[in-house]
Amino acid sequence: MRVSIKLKFSVFLAALLILTVVVLSSLVLRGIELNQQSQVESILAQQTRLVNLNVRQAYYTEAVRQEPGMFLQQNGRRLVQALSNSTGLPIALYDMSGKQVGASFPQNESELVQETLNYALQNKIAYHEQGETLLYAAPLDGPEGQIGAVWIQYPVQSYHDFYARIRQLFLWAGIVVVALSFILGYLFYNRFAAAITRLKKSAASIQEGNYITESPVKRKDELGELGQGIYYMSTSIQQNIAAMHTEQQKLQLAIEKLQALEQQQKQYIGNISHEFKTPLTSIKAYVELLNMYKDDPQLLDDAISNIGKETERLYEMVEKVLHLSALEKYDFENLAEDVEIRALLEDACGRMRGKVEKFALKMELHLEPAIIHSDRESLMHIFINLLDNAIKYNIPGGTIRVENERRMQGQPRVMIRIHNSGTPIPDEAREKIFEPFYTVNKDRARKTGGTGLGLSLVKQFVEKQDGTITLLPGDEQNQEGVTFQLVFPLVDTDIDTSLQVGNKSE
Repeated sequence: MRVSIKLKFSVFLAALLILTVVVLSSLVLRGIELNQQSQVESILAQQTRLVNLNVRQAYYTEAVRQEPGMFLQQNGRRLVQALSNSTGLPIALYDMSGKQVGASFPQNESELVQETLNYALQNKIAYHEQGETLLYAAPLDGPEGQIGAVWIQYPVQSYHDFYARIRQLFLWAGIVVVALSFILGYLFYNRFAAAITRLKKSAASIQEGNYITESPVKRKDELGELGQGIYYMSTSIQQNIAAMHTEQQKLQLAIEKLQALEQQQKQYIGNISHEFKTPLTSIKAYVELLNMYKDDPQLLDDAISNIGKETERLYEMVEKVLHLSALEKYDFENLAEDVEIRALLEDACGRMRGKVEKFALKMELHLEPAIIHSDRESLMHIFINLLDNAIKYNIPGGTIRVENERRMQGQPRVMIRIHNSGTPIPDEAREKIFEPFYTVNKDRARKTGGTGLGLSLVKQFVEKQDGTITLLPGDEQNQEGVTFQLVFPLVDTDIDTSLQVGNKSE
C-alpha cells in the first residue's frame, strides 16, 4: 500500500511531539515529586531535632536525675503533649523496647508501622505514606545516646493536591502544545510535501515529453537546488532531442539526396549509353555496308563523311562528359582576376561571327562597362557555349541579342542576357534544362550535334564563379524565343559610366 510523504511527515511529527511532551512532563513531575519529598524530609528532620532538644532539655531540668530510660517512661505523656503543642504535629514516643510511652493520637499497630518503628529503634530514619499522612519514625536521643524513637504524623494532602494540579496543568498544556505544534508543523511540512509533489509532477511531465520552462520549486534550500537541477535537465534533454530531430531531418534529407543522386546516376548512365550508342550504331552500319559494297564510290564518300561526323560527335561528347565529371568531383584552380565583361563578351561574339554568318543570323550587342572578379577562361567557355546554343537552336534569318546591365540596389551585381529568336522552351522543361543529357527535342539535338551536356557544364562553371544562371520565363522576356540570364557580383562600383556603350549589329 502506497503511503504519501505528507502522511508520513504528519505521523512522525505527531509521534515526536507526543514523545517530547511526555518525556518533559515526566521529568518535571518527577522533579517536583523529589523536591516535595526533600522538603518534607527536611521539615521532619528539623522537627526531630527540635523533639530531641526538648527531651534533653526536660531531662536536664529535672530536680532528681534518673536513668534516661526511666525518665522517658515516667514523663512520656507530658513530653508528648508539650512536643505536640510546640510542633503542631501528632507525636508519639517509644522506649528502646518498642513500648509506647506517650502519644497524642491513636496509633495503628500494623505490621508496616511496627517495621518502620524497628528501623527507628536501630538508630535509623524510616517513613511511609498511609493515605494522606506521612508516618515518620526517627531515633530519640538522650544525654548519653539513643533512648527510644519518636513517631511523627505529617499531613501531605497539600503536596498531593499541588502535584495533582501540576500534573493536570501539564496534561492540558501538553495537549495544547502538541495540537498547536502539530498544526504549525503540518503546515510547515505541507510546504515541503507540496514542493516534492511539484518536483514529482515535473519529472513525470518530462518523462511524457512535456518539458518545463521554469524551475518547479523556487526556494533557497536543497529543494530549490533540486528544482533548478530538474529545470536544467529538462532544458538539456529538450535541446538534445531537438538536436537529434534536426540531425534526423538532415539525415533524412541526405538519404533523399542520395536516392535522388542514385536515380540521377542511373539516368545519367542510361542517357550516356544511349547517346554513345547512336553514333556507334551509325558507324557500325557504314562499316558493314562498306564490307558489302567495297566498289561503290558514292557509298565510300558518304561513309567517310558520316563516319567522320559521328566520330567528331563522339569525341566532343567524351570531352564534355570528362569535363563535367571533373567539375563535380574536383575543385579546379580558379585563376580569378578582374575581368571587364563588355570586352570579354565582344571577344566571344567575335569568335562566333563566322558561324553566325554561316547560318545567316543577325547578332545585336547592347553592352556597358562592368568588372567582375572571376576566371577568364571559365567565363569565355560559358559565353561561347551559350552563343553556340543560340546559333544552333535559332530559326533561319533569326536574331541573337547579347546585353548586360549593372544593378546597384542592394549588393552591386551585373546581369547578362543572351537571347535568341528560336522556338521557346516549354514550361515543363525549364526545371530540367540544366540536367546532364537532357534535350528538349531529341531529333533536333541529333541533327545539330547536341548532347545535352552544354548547359550542365555552363551551370557548373557559373556556380564556380559565385554566379547564377536562369532561363527567363516568357512573360519576363516580352519577346519570342529563349533568353538565358547570368548574374555575377560586381566589383567596379565607381566605374566611369560615360564610356561608350556598344550598340552594334552584325
